[in-house]
Amino acid sequence: MSHARTQLETLGPVTSEEARLLEKLDISRLPRHIAIIMDGNGRWAQKRHLPRVAGHRYGTQSARIAIETCARLNIEALTLYAFSVENWRRPKTEIEFLMQLLREYIRKEMPLLQRNNIRLRFLGRPDELPEAVRRETREATAATAKNTGMVLSIAVNYGGRAEIVDAINAILATRNGHLSQQLITEEDLCHHLYTADLPDPDLLIRTSGEMRVSNFLLWQIAYAEIFITETLWPDFNRARLLESLLDFQKRERRYGAITPPAASAAR
Repeated sequence: MSHARTQLETLGPVTSEEARLLEKLDISRLPRHIAIIMDGNGRWAQKRHLPRVAGHRYGTQSARIAIETCARLNIEALTLYAFSVENWRRPKTEIEFLMQLLREYIRKEMPLLQRNNIRLRFLGRPDELPEAVRRETREATAATAKNTGMVLSIAVNYGGRAEIVDAINAILATRNGHLSQQLITEEDLCHHLYTADLPDPDLLIRTSGEMRVSNFLLWQIAYAEIFITETLWPDFNRARLLESLLDFQKRERRYGAITPPAASAAR
């Protein structure tokens, strides 16, 4: 049975465009960890003369599609950037809506997570979130803790610089606040990041065409392949996700090394 046929059965009903993309996809070379900056909700709503919050709500549908598709493709980890430490600067009404939307989303998507054996976790500084949100995230994390499939991480009140600072402080705490003669190594830092038990992202996707990483997984994306699409997040469907995977498979990942001439010629 062909890889494409296998994936058609795994994903269920697909469009003709999705089927065409799946025909080209090599299931043996998928990224282990995908990270997504879900950008463009506000612009999507503005183009339709809708309030910004409408864009956020429509964006949850794109998140659902990405989550289920990655889980069924056996992607090991998916990390979604939902709310950054900088987002507290937004209008109070929008922040309150986003916090309420997050709580609703967690409850609504729990059947999907359980059905697909997904383990849910949250990255960021939880102590600064409203108590109702903290309670919801704790309960959702506990409810999916025994699942053994894809790890879905949602970055909430997250910042890449803040994560590195938190990791350093955690290291210092284990040393009673003293560095003495023992220097901090890259391995030390990796073991204290929020993502300590996950592989670094192989693929970073950013929607809406913006050319920046926005303080997201700064340490972990050192060697990630970056895929930028003009598609606004609420319009990011399964076909667009498959396109990003195909683009990833065209990349030559050297991690700073140079491919030997003989190996290049043999390809």
